[in-house]
Parts: sequence; C-alpha cells; structure tokens
Amino acid sequence: MKYTVVLEQTDEGFSVACPGLPGCWSQGNTEPEALDNIEVAIREYLAAVRESVVGAETREVEVAV
Repeated sequence: MKYTVVLEQTDEGFSVACPGLPGCWSQGNTEPEALDNIEVAIREYLAAVRESVVGAETREVEVAV
C-alpha cells in the first residue's frame, strides 16, 4: 500500500504525518529517519485497526482516484 505523508522540518528535526490515517504521525532527527519511523507508525496503526474489528463483519472495497 502507498500512503501520502506530510513532512515538515522543525527545530528538532522532522515531523511526519499520514493524513489518510488520523492521528498517525512520527518524527526523526533526519528526513530518512522520520520516513522510516512513519512506516513503522503506519504498520502499527493498521495492526491496531485490524485488531479492533476482529469478529466484526468487514468488506474490502477498491476506490479508483
């Protein structure tokens, strides 16, 4: 899967968020570190979502944009 992320340079390094996953954000001292960290955050976010719907009836849909 591909997700759009927003990367901002700060006084402490880089902040990165994934607008498509509300509340999913991370940071790093360098741009590559911040991007690595957001990958981990996205994986953990999606794992938490999967756990939250265990036992529920779910469907997958494909949306062309």
